[in-house]
Amino acid sequence: MNLILVDDDAIVSAALKTILETDPEIQVLAVGHNGNEAVSLHKKYKPDIALLDIQMPEKTGLEAAKEILSDDADAKILFLTTFSDNEFIVQALHIGAKGYILKQDFASVATALKAVVSGQNVFGADIVSKLPTLLHNAKGIDYKEFGISEKEEQIITLVAEGLNNKEISKELFLSDGTVQNYVSTILSKLGLRDRTQLAIFYYQNR
Repeated sequence: MNLILVDDDAIVSAALKTILETDPEIQVLAVGHNGNEAVSLHKKYKPDIALLDIQMPEKTGLEAAKEILSDDADAKILFLTTFSDNEFIVQALHIGAKGYILKQDFASVATALKAVVSGQNVFGADIVSKLPTLLHNAKGIDYKEFGISEKEEQIITLVAEGLNNKEISKELFLSDGTVQNYVSTILSKLGLRDRTQLAIFYYQNR
């Protein structure tokens, strides 16, 4: 797995690069220190994942992520930040980031990166506890209006809870391929791009 690391604190980025590269599966291709560098480095290296801070000069991590994803819809972005600000969390989710963890979770960064690259969404415990409140819509939704079956609704709930396809397949006694097909069908019916948007949709409308 290769990545770009962008953080305006040079000491933090240097320390994090050193820690991550002790893992033989991880290669840090480049380090940047502002949002503009995040965009240019992503275009240059096309990494498996971008690890971005949020509060940075010239262009914030959120602005950089939005630009990166508009250029490459398949880009994987994990935010690592000291800020658990509710507005930042919601913006990160809506942009399409695959994860949002706090720098207090420094020891789990490598694990989070690998999880995101494997297709999971990753949010630190402090973030997960906030999601239902931040994204809740009291009106709820009738999934039947979208042609969503009971089985598909079960899968939506499990995706929103952070389970990957293999875990969902064990939970519902389905094959991995069947779960993957279900998720693709659900995304198509709801007009959503990926599992992150599906999780947001669930919490906004449950």
